[in-house]
Order: sequence, then C-alpha cells, then structure tokens
Amino acid sequence: MTTARLSAAGGGAEAAAAYAARPWLTLYPEGVGATLEPRFSTMTALWDDAVSRRGGSPALYVFGTVLTYAEVDTAATALAADLVSGGLAPGGRVAILAQNDPQWAIALVATWKAGGAAVSLSPLLKGRELAIELADSGASVLVCLEDLYEDVVSDVVDGSPLERVLVTHPADWVEGDEDRAHLAEVVGARRAVDGAEPLLEAVRRGSSVALPQRVVAPGDVAALVYTSGTTGPPKAAMLTHAGMAYNAQVFAEWFGLGAEDPVLGIAPLFHVTGLVGHLAVSWYCGSPLVLTHRFDPELVLASVEQWRPTFTIAALTAYLALVEHPRLGSVDLSSLRTAASGGAPVTKAVVDRFAERTGITITSVYGLTETTSPSHLTPPGCPGPVDPLTSAIAVGVPVPGALAEVVDAATAEPVPPGTLGEIVISGPMVVPGYWGKPDETSKAMPGGRLFTGDVGFMDEAGWFYVVDRKKDQINASGYKVWPREVEDVLYEHPAVREAAVVGVPDPYRGETVRAHVSLRAGASTTERELIDFCRERLASYKCPRSVRFEDELPKTSSGKLLRRDLRDRP
Repeated sequence: MTTARLSAAGGGAEAAAAYAARPWLTLYPEGVGATLEPRFSTMTALWDDAVSRRGGSPALYVFGTVLTYAEVDTAATALAADLVSGGLAPGGRVAILAQNDPQWAIALVATWKAGGAAVSLSPLLKGRELAIELADSGASVLVCLEDLYEDVVSDVVDGSPLERVLVTHPADWVEGDEDRAHLAEVVGARRAVDGAEPLLEAVRRGSSVALPQRVVAPGDVAALVYTSGTTGPPKAAMLTHAGMAYNAQVFAEWFGLGAEDPVLGIAPLFHVTGLVGHLAVSWYCGSPLVLTHRFDPELVLASVEQWRPTFTIAALTAYLALVEHPRLGSVDLSSLRTAASGGAPVTKAVVDRFAERTGITITSVYGLTETTSPSHLTPPGCPGPVDPLTSAIAVGVPVPGALAEVVDAATAEPVPPGTLGEIVISGPMVVPGYWGKPDETSKAMPGGRLFTGDVGFMDEAGWFYVVDRKKDQINASGYKVWPREVEDVLYEHPAVREAAVVGVPDPYRGETVRAHVSLRAGASTTERELIDFCRERLASYKCPRSVRFEDELPKTSSGKLLRRDLRDRP
C-alpha cells in the first residue's frame, strides 16, 4: 500500500467503484445512517424550536451570568425590529466584530429575524483588512465592541458601505461586579463613542416596535465567513441556512449530544468552527454554550469546573496552551466527554501529551469554511489510526451525506485507496460559492465539488488522512518534503511546544527546510540538537537545515499556524 501511495497511480473504473461503495459506513456510530434527514431547513426554524422547547433554560453561561433562551430571543427580536425600522432590507448584511460574548449570539439571531445575512469579522483585523471586507460584503450595519471601534473601525467608516455602527461593551449582558471588573480590566471601562450608537439603546428602542415577519429560505445566505486566504484578496464563503442547520445536526447526532450537554466555546465565534461547532450545535440541542470573552487557559479551566461542559472543539494550538498550564492536573475535566480538534491536522505527540495529563483523547475533525465545518468526523470511542509512513493521524471518515474522494492532481480522477492526491468533497454541507466571486467559485467548486487544496489519502477501511496543503510542499533538490511530517517529529522532542516548517530559497537545492519552534516553559535545547533529533528519524533531505527559536509562532485569528509569515522572514 505504501508503494501504491508513493507511485500516485491513476484512477479508473476500479477506483471509482471503490469510492461508490463508501467503505467508511461500517465505521459509523450506532444509529447514524449513510444519509441524514434534516430536521430544520433554516437556522431561524432551528432557533425558534430551541426557544419553544427550552425558553426558560440556560442558553449562555458567561462567567457567572446565565442567560436563558427566552432572554436571548427577546433581545434579538428587539434588535431585529430596530434594524428593520432603521432600513435594513431583506438580504441586507449586518457585520459583527466582537469576541466570544453574548452580543455575538444576539446580533446573529437578530440579523436572521430581520431577514438579513451576517458578516463574520475577525476582531484581529487591522484597518486596511477591515475596509476590504466591509467593502466586499457591502455590509450596511456593523455591531462591534467599543474598544475595536476606537482602535480600528473609526478610521474606516468613511468610504465604507456602513450606514450604522452599533457599539457595545462586553459587560453589557454580564452580571456580577467581579465579572464586570474582569472585563473592564481586559478591555477598559465603558465609554462614550462619537459617531456610533449604543447597542443597548437600539435594543431598548426596538422593544417597543413590532417586528414585521420576514421569511428566509433554506438556500439564503446565513453568514458570510472569510477564509484565511493565504494568497490574493479574502473570499467570503456563503454559508446557507440549510447548510448550517444540517451540520449542526451532524455534530449532535454523531456525538450523541442533547439538551444536557453544555458546549464549551473555545473556538472564536467569528470562525466557522465557532459558528457551527459552538453556536449552531448548542442551539440545535437546546443546551447552554459556555463563553469566556477570549480564549484564556485559566478561564477555560475555571469554566469547566463551574459549568461542567461535555463537548468542545478547538484548534490544536488551544490544547497546546491548556496542556502547558500549571493548574491542568488539579482540574476535574471528567465532564468533557468529547474534546475535538479541527482546522489543522492533529499531531500524535500532542494527543499523547494531552491524554497523559488529562485522560482525554483529542478527537480529530476535518472540514473547511467551504464545508460549513465538518465534512469528516472520528467515531466516538474509535481513535483514528496512525499512518506508519507519515505518522499522520486519520482525520476521520466522511459524515452522512458527504462524498469524499482523493483525486489525481493532473486528471481530477479518483485514485485507489492508499494513493496520495487532492481531497475533493461534495454534499449538502458544501457552500454554493464565494460572495461576489463567480470565477473563484467555478475554480474551487466546479459542479459543486470542492477541491480542498489538501493533499491526503484514504485507506482501505475508509479513513481519511491529511498529509499537508498543496501549496506548502517543499521541493528540495527535486525531493518532495511535506512540512507536516517534519513538524510531527519535532513535536516528539520533549522541549518543543510548537513547531512550524517552511521551505526557503536555497541557491544549491532550490528550496531547503527551515524549522521555527517555541519551547515549553523551563525547557531548553539547541539548533544542533533539534537537527540531529530529526536526522535520527527522517531522511536527510527532509531534515531542517536551520532552526529558529521563537517566543510565539504566528497564528491566524482562529489559531492556525501561519507558515506564510514565517516564509517571508529573511
């Protein structure tokens, strides 16, 4: 099988027949079928069902504050009425620029009630980036935090499509002097903001206005979510109401989640993982979502102790931060039945380290913004196998309704199990395209098939493995090097906390391998020791020729390592 994978043999009728059989179905959890009958066709229907069933039950846990589904719904309805009164048309865009606060949920539901589409913005955007995404989305309303308005937004309002800016403080829906004091310490005290309206005033005003009925359709855009965009201008994936509702149901049914399963909100809500894996999943179940404003290991651990969540999903970098926290060993994490990780391949060394300290095995999840979060999940109680050649942990198996293939880069035809190729996905979770970019859509999703840009393979049993991104492959003297394989080895070194490997220009080899690492607290090592460590475990052409030590590795706002920033360093 290794020979077949390395030879990149062609596809043909035999390979196509193998994929049609969908061998992964034998790995499905009990009670989960090959297809899924959607319970809800829109997110508004999903939300209304949660309020109907669980109105008096907690929807949000925010530090010591509890907000019920009815309370969130009342605020969202009032805000929606004010948005409509202020001129928001059906299909109009409302941008949200905030951290993991109640305002995110309230603004999102309000946008849908008003018949609009949310524009999900990262709170880490700088002025130039924000101006581009506001112009691209055509958002007429922005809901943002006061500190972000002063630091970034105020400089780009002029010349943008914005007609209204509603500002809020993270403590606006938080009770308790201690919690408010903590937020004031993090972002500063409430302040008057020139040129913007207080969000609380809009809610108060809208509470006395009747909300006209606006109906959204399954194919309507629920959220525009900008992709990480390693090259070229940012692209907004159009997440539909039907797609979000579908994958919320996939998560819940796959992991057996219900109303008694609080969700720990580690991932940022502006990211597809937070939107679907936190907000949509908790609403589908009618369960509480635990929020901590920003990811902070101490606050996360305290929230687990206080609210006893059973499910979470986060980037691997979040688990790296938790596993290094000195208090981890003294915290009771037994309530966390499922701790999943997506956004980047899970590394075996980190999984082993986390399991050793907590007794919890991190579960692999695979998906993209363009697949509305999960396209592949790992069955509960069935850890993904490890590929002996690349040391990659399987990212899971295709979820109900998804067809995943590995195709030849040149022909786009399916290749046999065990053969490297590009992963291609189709199914109800794939978005219809990128906002306002038909050419980009037809290139990435011809005929509704998403070409992910991820290189991997499927084994005979139906497990999928991601080796790396196509664009990150290093060509050293004609030898192909996948950064992921080198990073996995570096993570095995006891001193390494984080690792990223990039290809850099080399006058002799064309490209050569450079590693960037950050070290665990109190640990030490040398460049020579790390290079020798790799040489003992890898072919010489794969080994780093140089190692740079960093205090922190650069990451996207969702926690993914930014290899492109490292490549650009002299």
